[in-house]
Amino acid sequence: MKIEEIMTSTFATVRSNLTIQEAARKMRDRNIDCLVVVEGGEPIGIVTDRDLCCRAVADRIDPSRATVRDFMTAKVAFCFGDQDIVDGAHLMEKQHIRRLAVLDRENRMLGLVSVDDIARCSYFLAGQILERSAVTAH
Repeated sequence: MKIEEIMTSTFATVRSNLTIQEAARKMRDRNIDCLVVVEGGEPIGIVTDRDLCCRAVADRIDPSRATVRDFMTAKVAFCFGDQDIVDGAHLMEKQHIRRLAVLDRENRMLGLVSVDDIARCSYFLAGQILERSAVTAH
C-alpha cells in the first residue's frame, strides 16, 4: 500500500513568526495536533501540540510573546506519496518521530502521514514505531 493512500491530505500551515498562543488556538479550532511551518511556500518545520505543551508550558514561556520558530522542529522529515507504507514506517522508527510530511516527486507537499494513519493499515508497523519511540524516550 502506498503512503498517498493513507495520508491525511488536509493540513494547516503557519508562518514561523506566529505566536505560540495563536498556533495553539489554530490547533484547537481545527481540532488538529500539528501545524506545518512554511516560509515562501516551502515547509521549514513542524510544530505539534506536544511541543507547545511539554516545552512551552513546562518552562513557563509567555505564549503571547514566544513564536512558533522557537518551538518548531526545524528539520522536516518527509517521504514521497508513491512510497510504500513500510518505507514510511521504517523512517519514522529510525528517526523516532510520529509523523512525516508527504511530498510528490516535484517536492510539493501533499499531506502528512502519522503513526495513527499507519495503524489503520498495520498494527504491527505502528507498534514498531511506538515501541522504538518509547525506548528512546527514557
